[in-house]
Amino acid sequence: MEVKTVVVRGLDVLVAWDEAAQEHVYHHGADLALRGHLIVQAGGRYEGPCDETVDGRGLMAMPGLINMHSHPSSEPGNRGLLEELGSAKLGQSSLYEYMPVFRADISSAPYANQVAVSEMLKSGVTTYVDMSLPRPGWADTVAATGIRGILGPMFRSASWATRNGHSVEYTWDEAAGERAFEASLDVVKSALAHESGRLGAMLCPSQVDTCTPALLQAAQAEGRKLGIPLQVHAAQSVVEFQEMTRRHGRTPIEWLDDIGLLDEHLVLGHGIFLNDHPSLFWPQADDFALLARSGTGVAHCPTVFARRGISLNYLGRYQQAGIPVGIGTDTFPHNMLDEMRLASYLARVVARNFKASSTEGVLDAVTTTAARMLGRDDIGRLAPGFKADFSLIDLRHAYMRPAREPLRSLLYSAGDRAVRDVYVDGRQVVRNGEVLTIDVERALHEVEQAQLSTLSRVHLNDHAGRSAETLSPKVLRTLEAGA
Repeated sequence: MEVKTVVVRGLDVLVAWDEAAQEHVYHHGADLALRGHLIVQAGGRYEGPCDETVDGRGLMAMPGLINMHSHPSSEPGNRGLLEELGSAKLGQSSLYEYMPVFRADISSAPYANQVAVSEMLKSGVTTYVDMSLPRPGWADTVAATGIRGILGPMFRSASWATRNGHSVEYTWDEAAGERAFEASLDVVKSALAHESGRLGAMLCPSQVDTCTPALLQAAQAEGRKLGIPLQVHAAQSVVEFQEMTRRHGRTPIEWLDDIGLLDEHLVLGHGIFLNDHPSLFWPQADDFALLARSGTGVAHCPTVFARRGISLNYLGRYQQAGIPVGIGTDTFPHNMLDEMRLASYLARVVARNFKASSTEGVLDAVTTTAARMLGRDDIGRLAPGFKADFSLIDLRHAYMRPAREPLRSLLYSAGDRAVRDVYVDGRQVVRNGEVLTIDVERALHEVEQAQLSTLSRVHLNDHAGRSAETLSPKVLRTLEAGA
């Protein structure tokens, strides 16, 4: 296949990487040149051969964003259902009582995946971690969207359920967990060998409280062999914290350390409920110091927890202690710029200090830090030799102006409305705000149909036999036509 050289010429702003200073910097009036899937020049005037030129006037080029935690195979189908639900007697979480009853059939997963990826791409995401249950055709579905996907097949030794809305029961089947782990390894290996060249992998034992030590340690060993990281949901709920301290007399973080899991190759999904979180009282531990010493990373997903009055304590604190923090979407919508803005604001509110988060720190979380957490040295920056993953931002958009400080204007005012074009691996996947690689309307239709089917079965899955309308009533009363 012919390799083309494309030059985005005369950008008003280029967010490029300064290798000497180890930081992102602004360039004005600069060129961004890519040959095939790699960047060959970022800054200055490109004088080499060129097959195609893109007019960069009125635009800002910035690195593609990295989404460290998402569940795209299921979350789009929860829209309109879970925004205001949490269990009052289960730490305000929706994990145990509500999410299981609204879970769509896996047959709708490819379409949900497409809906979620379309939202990510339109918000400037070029790489994402997809934590889903393995299914046939998953790798091909992700590859066809044009995004850079890190497949994280989930597996566990136990499932949870509540039969009364105030206690959680665990059903253990260690043999099933081992079989699921073996199936996940097949997915991982197929993703790493995928012909697209854009798929990676991560091993994802589902939750700290649903996995045996042996399963977690086996996953760690295989991850090291394959050179890929692990991600496990941990410190994500009060229920989980209480369950782990009941079982072991140890916090979830202490227990992971006891079995040798904490290290620079592990990412904690959420990492909120450390022993010093204001919602807990367990002063005899020091989870924060354990994370900082071990190099363990955290995937911070602000929206899904903010809906339930919960927040990390707090982004800037983790970053200043040297704990690697990436940001993920986790829930719907899969809008990374929204998550970045909320992460920044929540940090300031929780700390009651406007210096508790910075725009530069949030940008690093979704670029350089996230790339390091994934073990990647070829994404997250606009510099020669890096993958040609980037977005072009419309500086003339009304919400971007005045564009005196374009990253602040993007993050705090314009959001995804100003994301004009997106390129992954040198290929354009979004043009003028529209995704080129996905039939979004078809995918939305299929997700809507799947949700209707799910709603008809809710009463069969709920512990109290409640209907969808009882569990998640609409905001306003509905009057029938003619009433």
